[in-house]
Amino acid sequence: MLDLRTPYYLIDETKLLKNLEIIKTIREQSGAKSVLALKCFSTWSVFGLMSQYMDGTTSSSLFEAQLGHDKFGKEVHAYSVAYSVDEINTVAKFADKVIFNSISQLNLFYDSVSHLKVGLRVNPGISYSHFDLADPARKYSRLGVCSLQELDDVSEHISGIMFHFNCENDDIENIADSINQIANKYSHVLKKMQWVSFGGGIYFTKDNYPLEKFCQVLKDFSETFGVQVYLEPGEAAITGCAELVTTVLDIVHNEIDIAIVDASIEAHMLDHLIYHTHPNISSHEAGDNSILIAGRTCLAGDLFGHYELDAPLKIGDIVSFSDAAGYTMVKKNWFNGVAMPSIAVKRLNGTVELARSFDYNDYINCLS
Repeated sequence: MLDLRTPYYLIDETKLLKNLEIIKTIREQSGAKSVLALKCFSTWSVFGLMSQYMDGTTSSSLFEAQLGHDKFGKEVHAYSVAYSVDEINTVAKFADKVIFNSISQLNLFYDSVSHLKVGLRVNPGISYSHFDLADPARKYSRLGVCSLQELDDVSEHISGIMFHFNCENDDIENIADSINQIANKYSHVLKKMQWVSFGGGIYFTKDNYPLEKFCQVLKDFSETFGVQVYLEPGEAAITGCAELVTTVLDIVHNEIDIAIVDASIEAHMLDHLIYHTHPNISSHEAGDNSILIAGRTCLAGDLFGHYELDAPLKIGDIVSFSDAAGYTMVKKNWFNGVAMPSIAVKRLNGTVELARSFDYNDYINCLS
């Protein structure tokens, strides 16, 4: 195996392939296409594999849309909460679909994108999320059109609708009921559409997920309204396929033992800090040895979590944090000037490649 200096993200294509095969099955059984949500995962060194199983990308900004076009190929769905004039003019040159967040933006920029497939994001007023922070239909949400009448009024100018209303939804009964509610509430408009996206946040790659029922729900909806259904998997596409590999630099004691690793929850797995969750450890089994694992920044709360491991940690030990693909590499930052983890890929043939490393020049070039 390639000798890599920690910290680094290690993406395993064999584990990634397991998710991609499920996405392929969904397309075959339901007809639904899947476009990768780049806001979750944009590491293009594995796009060669992913593009064999997915139908394109969906974005939340100009740069993501450009990345999808340049590195992934296939369909480019360009969405943004708000476009500037310059951004819409650039997106219009390469996108296949442009999806607006509001009717005001649709009216403002329609002439610039009328040669493309134009869509609107709609807030159906229902959602599934474990966190209010990530709830697309939370109170005062700015995400999507709420008025059915206003949607109907502009329906002749759009060919599709995006309903993004889930976050880590693994409840098949909930998603089936939600899609049924959407079908009933928007039936008049849906009959005018060519395509409908149910967004991301549907955890259909979870072990033992009832894929057959899910596919039937999607197929029934597609046939009822004569539309192409899209899914926008982010986490579902890459869950379980990567680790953040770190080394213990020091162990200090303050009532309990605290291991300090050469990475940071603040800088390298930020979502855990935001949502007050903790990553699992893949390098050690559970046991009776209690340890608090902390990052190396000066932020007091830079803590990976409290763990009970099978053996005591010591300086120089490797600690790997699991499920480190989604919302990590796209959010990594230079807080404290801490060295940014490299990105490595374990290919399907078992070969490990260093895809990217970062140094001082990367740090200073992000600043002025």
